Amino acid sequence: MSTRRGDDLALAHRLADAADAITLSRYQAIDLTVTTKPDNTPVTDADKSAEDAIRSLLHAHRPDDGIVGEEFGTEGAEKSRYWVIDPIDGTKNFLRGVPTWATLIGLIEKQEDGSEKVVVGVVSAPALYRRWYAYEGGGAFVIVNKEVPKKISVSAVAKIEDASISHSDFIGWGKRLGAFRDLMDKAWRTRAHGDFWSHMLVAEGAVDIAAEPSLALWDMAALDIIVREAGGRFTNLDGVDGSLGGSGVSTNAALHSYVISALKVAE
Repeated sequence: MSTRRGDDLALAHRLADAADAITLSRYQAIDLTVTTKPDNTPVTDADKSAEDAIRSLLHAHRPDDGIVGEEFGTEGAEKSRYWVIDPIDGTKNFLRGVPTWATLIGLIEKQEDGSEKVVVGVVSAPALYRRWYAYEGGGAFVIVNKEVPKKISVSAVAKIEDASISHSDFIGWGKRLGAFRDLMDKAWRTRAHGDFWSHMLVAEGAVDIAAEPSLALWDMAALDIIVREAGGRFTNLDGVDGSLGGSGVSTNAALHSYVISALKVAE
């Protein structure tokens, strides 16, 4: 690992540590403040405080990098490097006392050809005692209960009849809903683990396919590189690689072409 990349990863962990301290202290708090954003999704005081803490650290340690965050918008996304933050992915779980929520942190670098690529990702789920991370070319890892990091990899399942699929719910699928239901009917098993958890289970090889029809960049950036570095593939529903396509499909790679083809709908 280059010194620069090592410093980026170390900072990403520090950002996650700062967020964890805030989110855990507010998790199941009786005075948790919940408001509704313009898109009718909930936001808590923990979401805002965690993102604010991350931004403050980035301003101090990476003043030349841009930031894209769910709660406080974009600053400097035109720069060659920018950090993508979701302070709490799974806010509805968080506010109801369901432990499946996480802070997502990704670092995107613009390439010479004009494309953009996630090069560092951290997903920290302190209520599950888990943290996943990856950096470009370095593999993907999980830390359980703050123990020694364990390298993870996707499954070798090659047939849909043997595959396990995870999703969040049936909202947002539109014309693809029928195709998605047909795909699930063909699979060995389906579960609605939801949000980041579905995709991290793909990276660990416990699930073979995860799909969500409508996602923002901050929902996907960190997931993208962790799945890829675990040997999988991350695209949108149309099969376009990366986390900029508005939807997310992660697989063990062996099943990806099949899944994308199965989810196509007639124009």
